[in-house]
Formats: sequence, structure tokens, C-alpha cells
Amino acid sequence: MKARHLIALISVIIFSGCATYAGINFDQLFGKESVREREVPYGTALAEHYIQDVKPVIDGRCVVCHACYDAPCQLKMSSTQGIDRGGSKNKIYNGTRLTATTPTRLFEDAETTQEWRDFNFHPVLNERNQTSQANVEASLIAKMLLQKEEFPLPQQEQLEGFDFSIYRTEQCTTVEEHASYQKDYPNWGMPFGMPNLSSSEFKTLMNWLETGALMSANKPITHQEQQQIAKWETFFNQSDLKTQLSSRYLYEHLYLFHLYFSDINNEPRFFNLVRSSTPPGKPVERISTRRPYDDPSVERVYYRLIPELGTTVDKTHMPYALNSSRYDNWVKWFVESEYTVSNLPSYEVEVSANPMTAFVQLPVKSRFNFLVDNAQNTIMAFIKGPVCRGQLALNVINDRFWVFFVDPVKANVPEINAFYTSQKQNLKLPGEKETIIAPVTNWISYSKQQARYLKAKSDFTNEWFVNGEHLTTGVIWNGAEVNPNAALTVFRHFDSASVVQGLVGQKPKTAWIIDYALLERIHYLLVAGFDVYGNFGHQLVTRLYMDFLRLEGESNFLSLLPKDVRHTELNSWYQDQSEHMSNFLTRNIKPFDQPSGVIYKTDNYKSELFDRIKVELNPVLNDRFNIVNTGFKPETEAILNKFDHIVGFSEDSLPQISMIMIEAEDGNKQLFTLLRNNAHKNISSLFNEEKNRTPEQDDLTLVRGVIGSYPAAFWRLKEDEVPKLYQMLSSMQNEEDYVKLLDRFAIRRSSPEFWPFSDLVHQWYKQEQPVEFGLLDYNRFENR
Repeated sequence: MKARHLIALISVIIFSGCATYAGINFDQLFGKESVREREVPYGTALAEHYIQDVKPVIDGRCVVCHACYDAPCQLKMSSTQGIDRGGSKNKIYNGTRLTATTPTRLFEDAETTQEWRDFNFHPVLNERNQTSQANVEASLIAKMLLQKEEFPLPQQEQLEGFDFSIYRTEQCTTVEEHASYQKDYPNWGMPFGMPNLSSSEFKTLMNWLETGALMSANKPITHQEQQQIAKWETFFNQSDLKTQLSSRYLYEHLYLFHLYFSDINNEPRFFNLVRSSTPPGKPVERISTRRPYDDPSVERVYYRLIPELGTTVDKTHMPYALNSSRYDNWVKWFVESEYTVSNLPSYEVEVSANPMTAFVQLPVKSRFNFLVDNAQNTIMAFIKGPVCRGQLALNVINDRFWVFFVDPVKANVPEINAFYTSQKQNLKLPGEKETIIAPVTNWISYSKQQARYLKAKSDFTNEWFVNGEHLTTGVIWNGAEVNPNAALTVFRHFDSASVVQGLVGQKPKTAWIIDYALLERIHYLLVAGFDVYGNFGHQLVTRLYMDFLRLEGESNFLSLLPKDVRHTELNSWYQDQSEHMSNFLTRNIKPFDQPSGVIYKTDNYKSELFDRIKVELNPVLNDRFNIVNTGFKPETEAILNKFDHIVGFSEDSLPQISMIMIEAEDGNKQLFTLLRNNAHKNISSLFNEEKNRTPEQDDLTLVRGVIGSYPAAFWRLKEDEVPKLYQMLSSMQNEEDYVKLLDRFAIRRSSPEFWPFSDLVHQWYKQEQPVEFGLLDYNRFENR
């Protein structure tokens, strides 16, 4: 450590000796706080230093815990604006609040750092006199880094004195309170509960802080990008009513995605679609509302593309390609289709929150084609979009299931479109209410509404599929034999989830077949209409309503099974359900009593149905996650493929997501993700999930590459150690066995090798999956 760093460290210790003294005299010591300008022009030497030297350290050591809504103390370090905004003592995740809280979305709910100060966000950089001494001693980041240097991570395999639980009480200290924080939690310097920075990383950050923490302005938009922006903004902003209505529809489904121009052959740069009060050609004046369908309070809305300013993190990254093929499809579906728009729908929430009402003038075929065309994103939006943690939201789905879709072409008949239109009142969603005070009463109301819809749907489908006519696997969309979005796999990882293209893993317990109305309602229930800042009642009713939608998707799949086995299969999915749920399930399934048109050759009906669907979708299935072409010996691949057949684990053993780096004999490294799939008797219980768990039926899915944003464990081994890993996993009985496995293969969070291994994982991920790549998050990394 250089002398000046040692002096800084000593001075911080001296000033921290008396918390009261430091708290009272900060203004006297370093002047009054005032927001400072941090950005320097892009391309200058200072900007290049930040981009090339400083930002990689911040990304790899800070952003991996400080991003999205679940960033500790709301400190999002993934952008210049987030670092400058600082932290907050207010919680976003609060399952008991009775009224909705004020949103604090970066880039949306305030435009300047001073406005964030007015929101009670405290600085983490020095905002007092800009001297080298003040830049260290009045900077919370500097103090946290220096604290870590003074109190290094304990030399323990399992760290003691740390709380790593996801709902831990956060100590959101300010710089004035830091002395007390350090006294109470000396080992809680940054990075929290991880190894110290290397000496060069520490030096880089301290030099940056001492010299004023200057950061680069945003990268300018290139000529090629500007041409693409102009093309798409022209498409979105024509003045005719058809364009205004279709653009509103597209925006309400695209606003969370990271859009990129895939026709430009370079590393993808991502953009966001936003509402603006200004037309193309003028600076964007962003319209920020609580939900995307809320009243913009302007006479005319324009849809604009702006660069995504934050570092890409996996847990919020949903890439969506804009290209010439997609442009042509949207023109065909929304511009050239023959339909008339007589007037634009109101933004009154009773209309705007219900897509079946707001967009009734848009052809159902156009809407459905759009949704399934990139169905992975449509489903991913509710998996990744509004939340970064959420057992309450995600215990509504099984841990792994396959998803298929009704063919939009076969569903494009006047009778079906008319049926959807007739049901708009029965398809109303909780999103029309910002705050729900009586969740139980509201749930009963929506339950009755859903019952009316299901009865009407049963009447309609009993007539449409009479004697099994049309009711074959032919109703399932095959992606026109080119679109891999026709088959998806959803994984739940307790309080996070992932969705990928293809049918990954062994045949699952359950599957969904999704029609237009179901897909649209999933989006408006869990994405467009879900408010992470909403009150307890809103979030509870949203979760309860999703029970209806899951059951609907499962029922569609079950309808392809022989009529006399549907209830048997369903009952195996919902063991020990409540009487109320049992009645609802009966009401949900029994009214549809037409036979399946599928001709079965065995009595293992579900397995045979999966096999038949896989054959019909084979042209769009790929092996990107399969254990093939790894460069390993055939016998090694054979053993790795046996991992999916391991069943049964104790409650406290294997975590949800483990990432494994295996080195071949030739030195080539391959990254795998091992997913634990939790088994349940049923998932209809909201508050007592553990009661419904059956860990003896838990199984594994091993994939090549990255699935999941929150790894809980890192393992590293040589190819010749794969048999030993399989042996230890397949014989694991308890926590002691798991710890033995960790002792042999793990890179624990306490290991000095943790950060180099983390860098290696990210390098592999970016090289092998460049479009999907985003920084992983370590907020759920285990301490065992």
C-alpha cells in the first residue's frame, strides 16, 4: 500500500474514533454537502481511464451484488447515475405495507441527483469540498473499502458473524454514521462477505475516489445505430389511428426488454423503448408513470428509443432483436392487416388495465402472432421483469415445466375471436386497482369472475371440439418449423426463475399449453399490471389470481390426454389440496368432457404425449443446453448425462443453482449449471410451502452453459474427477455429505480464489452466450 493510502487509512481510523465527533463536525471538517458533477466527456483521457480501468473493477466486484431492486440499500452501482444517486434506508420489498409506496426507479422517477437527495437517497461519494483528503474521508465507498483493508475477511471456510439471508436486516449506514457501523460490524467492509480486493483493484478504486470519482459520459450513438433508431421511431410514430393503437400495444409489451439491432454486425448495444412527450428529432422527454398503461397526461404520446445506460446484469437482461424480418412481420400484422380503428381507447384504468378491452380493435391474430413470435421474452417478462426476488410471486409455479402454445393460425377463426370479445368483463385483472385493502374479498370476486369465464370457455370448447374433432397435437404451434420459441422450459429457483428455449431436462411433471387470452392475461397480471411498490393486498391478490392462470394452462395440456385419466393426472399434481381448491379444480376441468383426438398406443399417456410433441416440434428444438459436443471423452459425457437421473435430497443439502467449471485433458474449460428442482405435493398453498415439499422426489437438471442469475455455489474440477463428483452427488444423504463435496470441489465465497474464478465464469459466459450475457448476482451465494 502506498504511503498516501496508509495515511488515508490512519486518518479514517482517527476520525472514526468518536462517532459523535465525526457526525457533528463533518460540515466543519469538509464543508457542506452539495451535489457534484461527476461526468466527463466521452473519449477524453479521464473517461477512458474510467471505462478501461475503474469500471471493470466496479462491475466485477460491486455490481455483482448492487443491481436491480434487490440491491442492498437500493445502491445500484451498474451506472454512473446509480452510483451518484447513492443509497436509501427505505425498503422496496415490504410484504406488510398497507398502502403503496412511492416508486424510486432509476432513470424514471427522478432526473437529477438533487432530486434523489429530495427522495432521501444519501451520497456514497464525497459531496463536500473536493480535496483528496475529503474525497476519502467523506466518501462512504472509500470508508467501506478501507474498513475491509483494516479488517480483512476472516480466514474461515464457513464465515461467522455475517447475515447472508436474502431478507436480512440491512444496515444502510451513511458516511456520517459509518464510525458506529464499523464499531458494531468491523468485518462488514466491502465487498461484503467476500474476499478482499486485490492490491491493484484496491489501488485503482482508491485513486479514482481520491481524484473526485469522475465517470465517463454515455457513449455516443453511432451513425448506424441512429439510422436504425430513425427507422423504428418512424414506424412507431405515424399519426394514423392504426399506428397509434398498435404502437401503444407494442410499447406495453416491449418496455422492459433490452432491444438491439441484430442486423448490425457488431457487439450488441441495447436500447429501451420509452414514452415521450416529444416526437422523433427532438430530445426525449420521458413520460414516467407507475404502470405502462397509466395515463401519460399529454395530448399525444411518442415512442422513442434510448440507450440502456446500466451495465448488463443477468437478472434483468431480456434481449429482444429488432431486425428487418421483425419489421416486415409487424408491418404485415399491424399495418397491412384489414381492420379499422375508429377511436383510441381511454387511459381510464378500467379500460387500460384490461387488454381485452383496450385493444379490442386490434385483430386477435395480430396480437397472438406478436406474442408467440418471441414467446421466450413474453414469458421471461413475468419471470425476470417486475421483481428481482419473490417467493410470493414464484411459488405459484412448479420448479420445472414445459410450455407450448396454441397455433395462432388455427385459432384465427371468427368464432374464437368473437368469444374472446364476449368475455372481456370476465377477464378483468387486479391491475386495475393500485391498492387493494381487502385481498380476500377481492380474491373471492375474481374467483367468481374466473368461474364464469371457465364455464363459458367450457361451453364453447365442448362445441368446438365435439367428439375430439380438432383436439389433437395439431393445435400446438410448431413455430412454422423455424421459430425456436415454440417450445420453452421454465425453471423456478425458489425465489427467482429462468425461461429458456427448448425442452430441457427429463420429461416434467406438468406442462402448459397457452392460448391467446391466457398469454395476454399473464403479461398484464404479472408484468404490466404488477407493482413492486404496491401494497400487500395488491401483491397477494396478484399471486392468488395467477393460480387461476396456471390451472388454465395445465388444463389445456390435460385436455389432450384421454378423458378418463385427466382427473387422475391432475390429482397427482395437487395432492392434499384444500376443499376449496378441490372444488375449484373440479369446476375447472370437469365441464370439458369431449374426448381427446390423440390416438394413443400405450397406457403411459403423458409420456407418450410428450414424445409426440417433441417429434412434431423437432425442427425447432436445439441442443444448446444438452451435454453434447463438449470436447470431453464420450464416457465423461455419458456420466454427466446421468446427473438428471439422480433423485432425492435432504432439505438442507444441495442449493438451487450450482455452476461447475470442468477442465478437459487438453486444458479446454466448459461451464455447466446444475439446477435442483424442488418437488411439491401441490403448489396451491400460499404461506406454507414447506408443508407441501417432498424433497425425496427432488431431482436435478444439468445443462451446458448458464441458466439462472443467482448462483449459490461454484465448483471446479478436472475431467477425470467427474466420476467422483457423480458418485458423491448420487450418494448424498445429508448436510455432512454435501460439505465433503464442497471440501473437494467448491470455490467458497471465503476462498482467495473466488474473484479470479468469478472472472473466469463471466469470461466463458460472455464468449459462449454473448447476447444473453449479463453479470451474475451473488446475493444468494451460500456460506457453507
